[in-house]
Amino acid sequence: MKNLFHNKTIFTLLTALILCLTILSCQRDDAAEDDIPQEELTNIVLNVKNLSTQEITSYNYSVGAGSAPVVKLVNGVSYEVRTTFLNGSEDVTQEIKDAKDEHFLIFDFPRSQVNLTRLDTAESTGTNGKVGLITKWEVIKVVNSPSPLLKVTLIHEPATASESQNGTAWGSVTGGETDAEATFQLSN
Repeated sequence: MKNLFHNKTIFTLLTALILCLTILSCQRDDAAEDDIPQEELTNIVLNVKNLSTQEITSYNYSVGAGSAPVVKLVNGVSYEVRTTFLNGSEDVTQEIKDAKDEHFLIFDFPRSQVNLTRLDTAESTGTNGKVGLITKWEVIKVVNSPSPLLKVTLIHEPATASESQNGTAWGSVTGGETDAEATFQLSN
């Protein structure tokens, strides 16, 4: 009985130690620059300005809501798109600009033909290039196959980043982790 108690104690202590090490190894860097943890981003908003008509339409993706807003685009038209991030009703985009060396946006149009150019100013251009908070979309064909969509991913601390097109995505990274991700449907 004494040996059984001793084995249970050792097993319990080892289990607790492994659990603690697992939790600690999965936590993000606590540096001051890591100022917008994933759980604090509640909304990703695309402010889409038609460069022909100057009309601006906002599309608000609510993290965890399960629905994808439908972004209406027209073939042959160019748009200026400003991406903002919210924590509740608070705009936290400035925090991304303040940590511009540690953030990068990837725009993936897997079922559309859209050319993307990053228009970021020095305020949102870091060591990995232009973050992608201001972009120009030249729409070639919105509906290139069924159910077109746009996937926007905010990457934190990529080891490297490239602004160029990688398959259907504009931008690619090595390393880093996802701070936020949104999916928007696209239509004409």
